[in-house]
Amino acid sequence: MARPTTKEDLILSAESGFEKLEKVLNSLTEEEINGTFDWNGQKIGKEAHWNRDKSVKDVLIHLYEWHVLLIDWIDSNMAGNTTSFLPSPYNWRTYGQMNEEFTKKHDNTTYLEAKNDMERTHKEVMKRIQSFNNDELFSKGYFSWTGGTTLGSYCVSTTSSHYDWAIKKINKYKKSLK
Repeated sequence: MARPTTKEDLILSAESGFEKLEKVLNSLTEEEINGTFDWNGQKIGKEAHWNRDKSVKDVLIHLYEWHVLLIDWIDSNMAGNTTSFLPSPYNWRTYGQMNEEFTKKHDNTTYLEAKNDMERTHKEVMKRIQSFNNDELFSKGYFSWTGGTTLGSYCVSTTSSHYDWAIKKINKYKKSLK
């Protein structure tokens, strides 16, 4: 599916991606849920997340924390408190460090807690998306706090694009076990 550019497409893409992710998660065995990523010589990407995430739980924590970033950013800015998407001291050059902090923060979080948190915040993100009209989501400059992009673009990145990433990573992990 092409990257959404309308509210309707955003909602469809986010919900479809979430349903696909849930299907993958529900197909996992106890061994896969509790296992540690070991790529067994598989070719993996150069991106930092390949070394950062050690389990399916870590992938879900990443989704959850990015949902929280989006929710807090929208809520704060809509309340008149201008804030950037990434919390200080992070920026788009250093957000990898933030992602590592998310993983460390959740060392003692269980898989089930991570899954429940991710599912709960997905619903909250979808409520936020529903509350905006198409222009608010996809017109550049509609909100000054979105900078040179659109609110919808942030929503796509935090939902459907992230869900696609998670599905690919979990499926690659499952393949590594065979």
